[in-house]
Amino acid sequence: MTSAAADSPVDGLLATASIVLSLLVAVWALVAAVRHRPPDRVQFSGLAVLELALLALGVLALVAVGGGDRPGEPGAFYGYLATLVCLPPLAWVLARMEPTRWGSAIVCAVCLVAPVVVVRLQQTWEVLGG
Repeated sequence: MTSAAADSPVDGLLATASIVLSLLVAVWALVAAVRHRPPDRVQFSGLAVLELALLALGVLALVAVGGGDRPGEPGAFYGYLATLVCLPPLAWVLARMEPTRWGSAIVCAVCLVAPVVVVRLQQTWEVLGG
């Protein structure tokens, strides 16, 4: 890892915590879906906490950009950032519209996508060294 990559605002403890939290909610939702259970308060609470973590990650990235740092691929970076902060609310709305086991499956799927988008966000920042 280069020193510029180490200075990335989207590559740190908050990003790791977001990934781990998202995977934990995904596992919880998968267990609920397999057990034919609709989304529960734990899933919705997990989505809310995940959204807060992703918003904080987005704020860190935007503060870094405001401070003069630049992502390697700005267009892709901002696209991934916008997508990332929209994922948990989208999962919440869709799961509320589908109060069956498929609502839990939706939460699981979205929570499996979020870590991929976090990693892509990191990769688009590091292309030119931040």
